[in-house]
Amino acid sequence: MFGAGTIGLLAAMFARARGAEVHLLGRSERSLSFARSLGFANAWSDAELPELPELPWDAVIDASNAPELPRRAVELVEPGRRIVLVGLAGSPSLIDTRALALADVTAVGILSASPGLTGTIDAYASGAVDPRGLVAATVSLDDVPAILAGQRPAHAGPGPKFHIDIRSSGGNP
Repeated sequence: MFGAGTIGLLAAMFARARGAEVHLLGRSERSLSFARSLGFANAWSDAELPELPELPWDAVIDASNAPELPRRAVELVEPGRRIVLVGLAGSPSLIDTRALALADVTAVGILSASPGLTGTIDAYASGAVDPRGLVAATVSLDDVPAILAGQRPAHAGPGPKFHIDIRSSGGNP
């Protein structure tokens, strides 16, 4: 898994729920530390990329915004397996299509969640995937400007996301 942000962590949670051994690659120690707190012990910084363990990479999900990582995903994944491209870089990512073809690697892009909605709801309802740890706090609509300015409320947990309760105003619900 490339990317330890919210989308990457959610993808990692779903992969783990399906029995996959998940390895995460992220940029900041804060996001990697948070990933470890969610039970993902195999988490590295992108500075360690060349030293990733020699494993059979059955699938690689790129949920990063790094233009070089889709190419790296093709290099890592086992022949005949799959890479999933979720993240979008600010500049084009270059993949050698010969590497895809000769290794029979399937590359898929996923931006629409609609086809997986039923399975997602089932995973949440059954408790197989619990996204609550990603939510730092529930805040009022009045709190949003400060959060968008980069201020975290004192009561916020370590998660990267905030739920906004539009029914409340004037402080925390």
